[in-house]
Amino acid sequence: MAVAGLLAPGRRAGRGLTTSDFEVVRDPLWDNIRLDQAALAVLDTAPVQRLRYVRQLGHAFLVYPGATHTRFEHALGAYHLTRLALASLEERGELSEVTERDRMALRLAALLHDIGHYPFSHTLEEAGFPSHEQLGVMRLVEGELGALLEKLGGTGFARDVGALIVGGSTSPVVGLISGSLDLDKIDYLSRDAHMCGVPYGTVDVDRLLASLTLVRTPANRLEVGVHEKGVSALESMLFAKYQMYRNVYWHHAVRSATCMFKRAVRQAVAAGALKPDEVSDATDDVVMEQLTRNGSELARAVRGRRLFKRAMELPASDVPASAREWVSDEPAVVERVEDAVAREVGLAPGELLIDYPSRQNMLSVDLPLRMRDGRIERLTDQGRAGQLGLPAIAGQLYRSARRFRVFVARPITADLRSLLDVITRPAVELKKSLDAGERLL
Repeated sequence: MAVAGLLAPGRRAGRGLTTSDFEVVRDPLWDNIRLDQAALAVLDTAPVQRLRYVRQLGHAFLVYPGATHTRFEHALGAYHLTRLALASLEERGELSEVTERDRMALRLAALLHDIGHYPFSHTLEEAGFPSHEQLGVMRLVEGELGALLEKLGGTGFARDVGALIVGGSTSPVVGLISGSLDLDKIDYLSRDAHMCGVPYGTVDVDRLLASLTLVRTPANRLEVGVHEKGVSALESMLFAKYQMYRNVYWHHAVRSATCMFKRAVRQAVAAGALKPDEVSDATDDVVMEQLTRNGSELARAVRGRRLFKRAMELPASDVPASAREWVSDEPAVVERVEDAVAREVGLAPGELLIDYPSRQNMLSVDLPLRMRDGRIERLTDQGRAGQLGLPAIAGQLYRSARRFRVFVARPITADLRSLLDVITRPAVELKKSLDAGERLL
């Protein structure tokens, strides 16, 4: 469906250079980003504008002062890379089976993929809130944005965009939005590194985009893959991701602030001072204002950068392999353990926080590889057949980036090593011990 008429010719919205059918905005990472009329119309809806006030990296700005960039900037960058990727595939004649409607859906999925994000990035998902993808898909079909998407692409278009975002689409190009080589990763790694002022997120973007290809699989369906000449560029992206997790995303001070904020929000929700629905629609500043206004000492400490210090830190290689998933996935259980241990070491509830962040598929790869001689192989976590490659050592890199930490509000002298035995206990068994008031250490 044509989008002419949705915007008046020559329309200006304070973004940049304007013509009758597109605008150009300036971006510190990609320089000029050209937005077509469909993107411009979507950009002005409330769910997208809200992203201007949600920081991309949560509390990382407390460590890297430049990390104040937002989900809005990242959405523009992902959209920009998607346009470039489609142009590259079109130039090679590989989009003949991809309709214009599917192409528009892909561009808008890139622009809208983060509209469900909570304040402070992924923090509240760790605190037990529903996934941001789930919220985002709901927002796509609601209100002004839902009506606009249906007007742009026809009946069912909003749901098609949502299917691209969650990886449930049958479109041949879904891998550009949700997959091993999705353009979201390329933007956020490059942008985060640039704004933090670190060299770790370097990605050979031009080579990667030039190496993208549509491959017909044995199941006779088209799938996004990479040419053999782009394997090194793909590995550079995976290694950049490892470096960013190790040095930025899982930096000890970032994780301390993250744990404190998670506990502050959970306390406020439990006390009825915050409602989950209100949190999901809020921005960073709104949530912090609500928490501090309601007397949260943890939120005030985070705002003043009075962060809890490390009482214990171990690399994942020193953590028992039998550690249970509840340590990362069940915040309610972790909270009970934290408070029980706090009392045992002379701290008040909420003054000891346990952190063991998990990202199981951090460096996973699963996509077709087009060889120079035309053969198709599969690049997986085991690497290419007969070669080591970075994917084959992904597990070791993941363990190298991951840390088990205990943060405390005040110094303690207690030995916390026995916590390693606690985290190997099943959640059901542990709850019985907690209910009975048994000591954990």
